[in-house]
Amino acid sequence: MLAWTIYISFLAALLLLLLPKNNAAAARLLALLAAIAGFAVALTAFIHHRTGELLTIARIPWIPSLGIEYHLAADGISLCLVLLTGIVAIAGILFSWNIQHRTKEFFAFYLLLIGSVYGVFLSYDLFLLFVFYEIVIIPKYFLIAIWGSTRKEYGAMKLALYSFVGSAMVLVGLIAAYVASGLHTMSLTGLAQAHFSQHFQLMAFPLVFVGFAILAGLWPFHTWAPTGHVAAPTVASMLLAGVVMKLGAYGCLRIAMTLFPLGLSPWGFHILGFGSWRDVFAILAIIGIVYGASVALVQKDFKFVIGYSSVSHMGFILLGLMTLNQIGLSGAIIQMVSHGILAGLLFATVGRMVYDRTHTRDLKTLGPMNLNKAIPFAAITFVIAGMASMGLPGFSGFVAELMILIGAWRTFPILALCVGLGILIGIVYVWRAMQKAFFAEPTHTSTVAHHEANGHHASEALPPITLPERLGAILLIATSVTIGIYPQILLKLIVPAFNSPLFDGIRRGSWQ
Repeated sequence: MLAWTIYISFLAALLLLLLPKNNAAAARLLALLAAIAGFAVALTAFIHHRTGELLTIARIPWIPSLGIEYHLAADGISLCLVLLTGIVAIAGILFSWNIQHRTKEFFAFYLLLIGSVYGVFLSYDLFLLFVFYEIVIIPKYFLIAIWGSTRKEYGAMKLALYSFVGSAMVLVGLIAAYVASGLHTMSLTGLAQAHFSQHFQLMAFPLVFVGFAILAGLWPFHTWAPTGHVAAPTVASMLLAGVVMKLGAYGCLRIAMTLFPLGLSPWGFHILGFGSWRDVFAILAIIGIVYGASVALVQKDFKFVIGYSSVSHMGFILLGLMTLNQIGLSGAIIQMVSHGILAGLLFATVGRMVYDRTHTRDLKTLGPMNLNKAIPFAAITFVIAGMASMGLPGFSGFVAELMILIGAWRTFPILALCVGLGILIGIVYVWRAMQKAFFAEPTHTSTVAHHEANGHHASEALPPITLPERLGAILLIATSVTIGIYPQILLKLIVPAFNSPLFDGIRRGSWQ
């Protein structure tokens, strides 16, 4: 049944291309119905999933001569991320209700991307996973290059090039694993049971991990992310932060750490204080947390603030993976879901609610416009999303970051203090952006100057927040609150998944 999340998205993308050219209303409606149908399938599977079960969805030979199968399956981790994809897909369409330029092509690319993301999260054959992973790059490029704004061609190309470099590294690692295993299979469960030598794993692990982590925004390979976010239209930013970056983190866990757990073992010597790849990537994750927050603190462009914030929060996910303990790893999965929801909401607020109405993202220009009274719903939404992203109790961000911090304290107690610094800086940049954009004291001179520069009369009102925008914001806020108040809704699926045979290699190695 879960396979229909993929099929519905792809079929709807095809149907969109068959619609009349100027029928934008039909394109929006078809895209929304497809997204709702995919979410309904995901939610049904989520509700009926039996704890600890690996659900086989489809398994048929695809390229028998190479041992490649069309193998779709799902455990608790997959289901959480599939459900996230369904929620973000619906919200993204609601926030794209105003798209007029080439509407049917826009939503066709949109659903192609969503269907491919579903495919990555459900693939248990690594060749099939890689195919879906590569398909994601195509609509991602065109959504930015055609419908983007600031240096859109540059942002789209940079994102695509970084993605292809990471994909090439992953492909080399997967081919090496296929050959070294001697099992004539690309099955995830089969290769996870292969007895790769420690020497091989120490070489293959960083190759595959970095290949995926590039898409997850690992410092110093993160530079595509803020550029891509700023260049992308609102919905593409939502998808990029909400689900596409999660593909990278998911690959780090599902493939690199699962197939090559001994790659996290100590080297037996130290270089510059590092004694294992685990130490290296933990440090890089913490640098990403602190660096992303620090750069967000000094940005003048509102969207760049959220772009660098996204890099910082992705660092929490990668740090959680490196803790190698149950609470840290579980926190990393919840952070994937939480950041997908909250980053999507922040980008929607900045891009759709603010920029599309004011036509500026400059914080100094936005301040005198008295936005908290001009568009109060946008101000309220940003306050809620900002508080949630900085870790306010009652929201998903608090649960995720607390679990990761506890896991990091058990493994890297000194480094955990640095994470605390990143959280403090995060509080400051959220408050700064909130104050400058929505609650700055307006001055008559600056207000008149702004409106004259933009060809408006000073008293001209901004368009009100539309019903689709309100519904999208409420959907994302409600999801974050639900997880924040009752995290067990996800943990009851995530924890048994980590106790499954698939993660035996990690538990036998450095599990704590």
